[in-house]
Amino acid sequence: MNPNELWQRYQRLLCHVPGLGIKIDASRMAFDDGELGAMREPMDHAFDAMDKLEQGAMANPDEQRMVGHYWLRDATLAPNDELRHAITSTLSQIDAFAAEVHAGKIKPLEGKRFTDLLVVGIGGSALGPQLVADALSNVARRDRMRVHFLDNTDPDGFTRFASSIGARLKSTLVVVISKSGSTPETRNGMLAIEQLYRTKGLDFRGHAVAVTGEGSKLDDHARKQGWLARFPMWDWVGGRTSVMSAVGLLPMALQGLDIEAFLDGAAKMDACTRSRETMKNPAALLAMMWHFAGKGRGLKDMVVLPYKDRLLLFSRYLQQLVMESLGKELDLDGQSVHQGIAVYGNKGSTDQHAYVQQLRDGLDNFFATFIVVLRDAVGKSVEQVEVEHGAGGLPGVTPGDYLNGFWQGTRQALYEKGRGSITIMADKLDARTLGALIALYERAVGFYATLVNINAYHQPGVEAGKKAAATVLDLRSRLLAYLSRQNEAKTVDEIASGLGEPDRAETVHHLLEHLAANLKQVKRKGNRFGWKP
Repeated sequence: MNPNELWQRYQRLLCHVPGLGIKIDASRMAFDDGELGAMREPMDHAFDAMDKLEQGAMANPDEQRMVGHYWLRDATLAPNDELRHAITSTLSQIDAFAAEVHAGKIKPLEGKRFTDLLVVGIGGSALGPQLVADALSNVARRDRMRVHFLDNTDPDGFTRFASSIGARLKSTLVVVISKSGSTPETRNGMLAIEQLYRTKGLDFRGHAVAVTGEGSKLDDHARKQGWLARFPMWDWVGGRTSVMSAVGLLPMALQGLDIEAFLDGAAKMDACTRSRETMKNPAALLAMMWHFAGKGRGLKDMVVLPYKDRLLLFSRYLQQLVMESLGKELDLDGQSVHQGIAVYGNKGSTDQHAYVQQLRDGLDNFFATFIVVLRDAVGKSVEQVEVEHGAGGLPGVTPGDYLNGFWQGTRQALYEKGRGSITIMADKLDARTLGALIALYERAVGFYATLVNINAYHQPGVEAGKKAAATVLDLRSRLLAYLSRQNEAKTVDEIASGLGEPDRAETVHHLLEHLAANLKQVKRKGNRFGWKP
């Protein structure tokens, strides 16, 4: 396609999002008008399904629950007064709690006010708050609180936090996020932090806040221990779409970020993505491009390339949102389909010095999504001291000019090799824009799931992994008891047989190696393991 034809195609396919300063460019994706026509009926079905979901239909039959994350940014859409009240009252509680923390009315037992915030969670209970905290951290004025995260069950992570926080532990507020309260990673983090406070002679109860389901193990624990506050998580909000509930809004408010603008951006994007004209609906347009790229079977990966440092974590956030939602073995009819779209990404122009080489010249197994922010920075951008084009005539070239040039150059280089790309352009990056981008992808995932006939709102594979991990930990307990009764070291096969688990010798082997590395009572002697009290 010659440059003039490409320019005409760009203008024809550009999708504007009114009131948000966001545009979606699909002109570099390979499709024609015939393909658009063929998608009219499937997209109508997707629009119908989305309408029913927002109206409170049983969208997750596996768990017999509604899916209502769209109501979080517009409570008037919730199907009954009870839900509307729950959303609005929780938002008021978040605002009030954060204001009292900032004013020093809610304060640590030692000190005038809380200076730091530690968020303990995993998956959606960490990825969303991490993205928001990093993308919107205030450079013009200091955040109200410094934010830290424990998002794994890695003891080294606990140690690193303890070392970095130092004496500020006594002025650190801890928010523990877990819907059930029994998620092992989050519970382990909570127990480790509780122990850290005890070793420092501090009363953890005066520093702790829970975000959890009513009546959960965490809710009961926080209530009995007398924690500072408890905020709700609802069964109709999945973890990967929970950032606009207390999961994300409480850390945002405590950091001092604009939660009202964040929710408003999402609500405005939702309103635009209710249009039944696919080419004017940015989320429907994205879903259709994903479908074209992977032929409805996820045959190509989604490479997310934000040309903005503040959006570095966006690809990680989208990994969970897209891959946990769309990565399914069975469709809604129970047929084996093995659907999904793999997501990875870095940031521009770092990617240009990393894997863009393969994107351009290697396997054609992806489509790229560029995210471009037109306003370079809050305040004046730093100009280059030397202008490469010479001293005569041209104004100073800024780093932002180079970044924009690198995006356009990479996009063109990929197009020349027949590699498809989508570009999302935003006038600026602020709380409203970030809320809109998150809402855009939430809606696109929902549309795409309907197009490929899968349930986007359950995660059987995740549950299977949790159950498998539980069996390993049970075996560990039996293994320790068995070793403590032995008078001599034994081989892995002998130990597995002694446990009545000869078919799990490899699992026994890995457990023994880990125990020998961390527990002084378990000793390795050549290819044998034994107990040394």
